[in-house]
Amino acid sequence: MTDSPPTHSTKPPAGSTRLQRKVLIVLATGQILGGLGVGATLALGALLVTEVSGSSALSGLAATMNTLGAAILAIPLARLAQRRGRRISLTTGALVAILGASVIVTAAILGSLPLLLTGMGLQGAAIALNLQSRFAATDLALQKTRARDLSLIVWSTTIGSVVGPNLFEPSELLGRALGLPQFTGGFLIAMAAQVLGATVYFLGLRPDPLKLALARGATIKNKPGPAGGFGSLRSVPAARQAVLIVALSHAVMVAVMSMTPVHLTSHGATLSLVGLTISLHVAGMYALSPVFGWLADKMGRAQTVLLGQATFAIALLLTFLGAENQALVLTALILLGLGWSASTVAGSTMVTESVPVQDRPGLQGTSDLVMNLCGAAGGALAGPILAMVGFSGLGLVFLAAVLVVTVVAAKTLRDTRVTI
Repeated sequence: MTDSPPTHSTKPPAGSTRLQRKVLIVLATGQILGGLGVGATLALGALLVTEVSGSSALSGLAATMNTLGAAILAIPLARLAQRRGRRISLTTGALVAILGASVIVTAAILGSLPLLLTGMGLQGAAIALNLQSRFAATDLALQKTRARDLSLIVWSTTIGSVVGPNLFEPSELLGRALGLPQFTGGFLIAMAAQVLGATVYFLGLRPDPLKLALARGATIKNKPGPAGGFGSLRSVPAARQAVLIVALSHAVMVAVMSMTPVHLTSHGATLSLVGLTISLHVAGMYALSPVFGWLADKMGRAQTVLLGQATFAIALLLTFLGAENQALVLTALILLGLGWSASTVAGSTMVTESVPVQDRPGLQGTSDLVMNLCGAAGGALAGPILAMVGFSGLGLVFLAAVLVVTVVAAKTLRDTRVTI
C-alpha cells in the first residue's frame, strides 16, 4: 500500500492510457531539447560573464541569474497553465528562453554586463519550463503510476544534459563562422533547441492534458484550498510538508555540489577528476529516476523520501569522514545525486497529490519558486560555511536539513496511515 491518497475513481476514462502515453512522449521530447539547450550553455554563461565584465569574481552571477529567473518565472508560467493549459504555458516558457538567449548574444556583441545578466535571467525560463514539464506528466496520470510518469520526464533530462556539453567546440566553430563574440555559439544552439521544443509543445499537446484533467474534475481526499499556491500552503498541511521536502532536498544537493569543485581543486585534483565527479553526480540525479518513481508508486511516496534522506545522510557522512580522499568524495557526490533523485521524484508527486486538481498548477509553481530560492540560498551559504568549517564541516551543517526532512516525511507517513 502506498502512502499517497487514493483518487475517488480507480477506472481510467476510455482512451486515457493512450493519450497519457502521447503526452509523455511529447513532454520527454521537449525535455530532451530543453536539456540540450541548457547543457550546451552550462559552462558558457560563467565564461561569458567573465569575458564581458573582465572579472572572474563575477562569473557566479550567471548561475545566480539563471536560478533567480527560473524562480521568478515559475509562478507566472503556472498561472498561465491554470488559465490556458500546459500547451500554451510550456510554449511560452520556451519562447522566453529563446528571447533570453538572443539578449545574451546581443549583450556579448555590445559588451553590456547589465544586458547580459538580464538575458541570463530570462533564460531561466528554460529551467522553469523543464520543472513544469514533470508536473505536466501527472495531469492525466493514474494514481498508481503517477510517480513513475513524473520520473520518466525527469529522466529524459539526462539525454540533453549529457549531449549538450559535448557541443561546446562545435558551437564555438559556429559562432566564429558567423563572426560572433567568443562563448556565444552555444546560445545559438540553445535558441534552435528551444524553437524545436516550442514547436513540439504547441503542436503535440493537443488535447491539452491539464484542461482535460480540470474538465474531469479529478479529486482527492483533501478539501479544496483557496486559489493560488500560497493559499494552499497556508491551508493544507500536506502541501506545506511536500514543498518543504522538495525545497530542502534541493538546497542540500546544491550546497554540497557547488562547493565540491572548489574543494577538489584546492586539494590538487585535476580538472578531469572534477569533471568526472560532477558528471557522475548529474548521472545520479537523473539516470535512475524511473527506479525511484517505481519505488514511490509501489513502496510509497514518504517511504521513498526517507530512502532519499538516508542516502543523503550517508553522502554527507562520507564528506565528513573522507574529505581528503578523492575516491570517497566522488562516491559521496554520486550518493548525493541519488538522494536528490529519490526525494525530488517522490516529493514532487506528493506536491501534486496534496491538493485537488484545480489547485495543483498554483501549488506546483509555488513549489518550483521555493525550490529554486532554497537552492540559491544553499549555494550562497555554502561558500561562507566552507570557508569557516571546511568541506567536512559543510556536510555536517547540512545534515540538519536532512534531519528536518526526515522528521517531516516520517510525520507524513504516520498521518497517512492513521487516515487510511
